[in-house]
Amino acid sequence: MNVLPLVSVRTVTYNHEGFIARCLEGILMQRTSFPFEVVVGEDCSTDRTREIVLAYAAEFPDKIRVITSERNVGGARNAVRVQQACRGKYQAFCEGDDYWVDPLKLQKQVNFMETHPEIPLCFHNAFVINE
Repeated sequence: MNVLPLVSVRTVTYNHEGFIARCLEGILMQRTSFPFEVVVGEDCSTDRTREIVLAYAAEFPDKIRVITSERNVGGARNAVRVQQACRGKYQAFCEGDDYWVDPLKLQKQVNFMETHPEIPLCFHNAFVINE
């Protein structure tokens, strides 16, 4: 990752084996005019989450960075260490069991933020699906 990203996507995950691939695919499908990175905090899952995340990181080394630990640090500490590893001007959130469906999500949000510097954050509607 030689170019500094404009956006860092923060993904905190623990035991999301059944969801993490879809999460990462939704992030990777983003069409942007700017560089972005994905920072995944994998919190010592007991399922195949780490294996899946590391496989994606190996396939997309210029896009995905994985923060791991030897023991579970808990959701709050995992989120903090991911936040501290982010290098982008902006940060977007996509938890390991969530996913994005709009390939222009990041572009739309950055366009808004860049043209409205007086606004400190933005968000959007979400659907809750119990799977």
